[in-house]
Amino acid sequence: MAGEVFKLPEGTHTVVLGIGDLNGIMRGKRIPSTHWETICKSGNALSIALFAIDMTSDVWDTPYVNFGNGYPDMHMFPLEEPVALPWELGVAFCMGRAEGMDHKPVPIDPRQVLIRQVERAKSMGYTVFTGTELEFYLLDPETLQPRDQGIQVYSLSRAAELEHVLGPIRQQINEAGIPIEQSNPEYASGQVEVNIRYDEALKAADRVVKFRTLVKQLAHEHGYLATFMAKPFFEPSGNGFHTHYSLWKDGKNVFADNGKLSATGRNFVAGLQKRMAETALCGSPTPNGFRRRQPFSFCPINTTWGPDNRTVGIRIIEGADSAVRCEKRDAGADANPYLLLASDIAAGLDGIEQGMEPSEPTLGNAYEDEDAEPIPTNINDAIAAARGSSFMKDVLGEDMCELFIQQSEREAGFMEAQVTPVEFDRYLRNF
Repeated sequence: MAGEVFKLPEGTHTVVLGIGDLNGIMRGKRIPSTHWETICKSGNALSIALFAIDMTSDVWDTPYVNFGNGYPDMHMFPLEEPVALPWELGVAFCMGRAEGMDHKPVPIDPRQVLIRQVERAKSMGYTVFTGTELEFYLLDPETLQPRDQGIQVYSLSRAAELEHVLGPIRQQINEAGIPIEQSNPEYASGQVEVNIRYDEALKAADRVVKFRTLVKQLAHEHGYLATFMAKPFFEPSGNGFHTHYSLWKDGKNVFADNGKLSATGRNFVAGLQKRMAETALCGSPTPNGFRRRQPFSFCPINTTWGPDNRTVGIRIIEGADSAVRCEKRDAGADANPYLLLASDIAAGLDGIEQGMEPSEPTLGNAYEDEDAEPIPTNINDAIAAARGSSFMKDVLGEDMCELFIQQSEREAGFMEAQVTPVEFDRYLRNF
């Protein structure tokens, strides 16, 4: 199916065109500008296996794409006008969309999962706005350790020391079309957070996919390895992916009622609470991601909610009507943004449609709330919850859900088949 021919920035010789894979990692091709018009009109062929590989690019037989059907092609088309990359002269960058050879959406395209929920919200009269907060580590590429020491969260001195790399990340990614609001050192050596301005949910998810790949490129340019791995070190803080939600109708935030959370907002929160346990894989698809989910770690372990409380699973931010929103805090920075946002929005919309009511808000330490419903803190429990969830199958689609769960099962199997260095050191000489 012919697509729109997007104009290239002046002086462009190469276009980077990519889409988010099963894990929200951007994959694609570099295309000469001389071939750009053809790509826009006819698409760029690549294997559907892009949606059926793990984070290491390993492939396995799945129901939708496998050795039996020969791993067939799909086409990638540009979604937007390419933007010049400030750090690569003559190179432009562009988000793409996937289309099957039958000119229909690809059933295992994670982006389609979110599109369905955005369209569902629209049919209910709502526009979903989402803010994303991602933490990541800047490490020495040789030692794979932070270059700085100590916890200096929000420290302006530490911020100045990191400005040689964080400055370009803020400024040049902003110039590349992703509006950046701020950056700060986080709660561990080498850990930082960069906030992207909130926007409509699909645009927000696309920006996360682009942001993570551009951060890694810019960090490399400045001599660092950037990682969004959820828990690269056991004791220091893990990398979170906090998502802020509000629904808007006729130009007004329906979550707001004189600066407080409205009845509709409470319904949405109740929906999130109901599904947090069974959709835990959408926020943490690997065993490593569940290492974040520990008591007193600022990562929630239950479905509690409450106003301005960082120990709960769902934090409510109140104030000006335009700012009232709920923040879901359990996901890791390695989560696929399409699946994470889609499962959250679907749960919240269910809450509104069914008039659900949340539990009593938690005003104190949610880690000590013995009555709170727990969420999985290990991947095997999360896999079991997902396997038994008709909600997950309905939201992701049967093929997408099976593929996604299979990947997590494989990751769990890989970890269980290892003898760790800690085991070796403790037991080899002592037994």
